[in-house]
Parts: sequence; C-alpha cells; structure tokens
Amino acid sequence: MARKVFYSFHFDNDNWRAGQVRNIGTVEGDKPVNGNKWEDVKSKSDSTIKTWIDDNLKDKSCLVVLIGEKTSERKWVNYEINRAWELGKAVCGIYIHKLEDVLGNQSSKGKNPLASHVPIFESTYSTSKYVYDDIKNNIAELVEDAIKVRSRY
Repeated sequence: MARKVFYSFHFDNDNWRAGQVRNIGTVEGDKPVNGNKWEDVKSKSDSTIKTWIDDNLKDKSCLVVLIGEKTSERKWVNYEINRAWELGKAVCGIYIHKLEDVLGNQSSKGKNPLASHVPIFESTYSTSKYVYDDIKNNIAELVEDAIKVRSRY
C-alpha cells in the first residue's frame, strides 16, 4: 500500500514542478490545491492557515518537501516542516529545480531547508525527463528511509 504524504513547496514558483511529482503516483499524496484555493487559504489569518496545514498533515505518514530555488525562504514551508516533526511525521526532501516548469524552464538549485539527518534526494541527471524518471524510481524508497530515520527520534 502506498504511503500517504503531504507535499510542501513554494506554490508560486514550483506548482507546475510539484504537479509533476504528485502525478507520479508511487506514494499517495495530498490532493493538489489549485491556485484559487491556495490564494483563498493564504489570504486568511495565520491561525486559519495553520489549521489548514495541520488538518492536511493529520493522516499523513510523511512530509515531502519539494525543494526549489526559493523554498527555504517560505514561511509556510518552514511551518510545515516544523509542525510535521512536532506531530511525529517523517520528513524528507526532493530537489525539483531541474524539472521544467510550464514554460520549459529549469531553475537554480535552492538552499536545503531541512535538518542534516533528514533524507534528501537529488537526481544526478540534468534533463527534465530523466530527472522525473529518477524521482519516480526513488520516491517510495526515500519516504521509507524518512520513516526509518523518524523512528530513531
């Protein structure tokens, strides 16, 4: 049975890339949030956003941080990382900057927002199609590794 995960990412910059990873289907991710829904949620109070995040983390076994160029700078990504850990969830990261966006552009590698003991996946390929296939072939194992790491803390 596929693990249930919550994907954390910088919506404005990486929604297209995140959609590619979500569509892999190897793990059961949270339902994609369209731009209008996220705009509606983020226009609310901080407590409303926190409640929305907390509700989405409840039945997940792992938080998968999709690391793009500016992910580490995002307030709510950092909240999701900290909250997932507080709730006893596993946490892992995947660099997605080499995946193409809707316009066919790749981006620069961003700073890793995760602690040093958290498993991170970064493809050695540079072409978007190969990066996608590499993520597809490794995401389930990455999540399992994150769950093993989390059991030690």
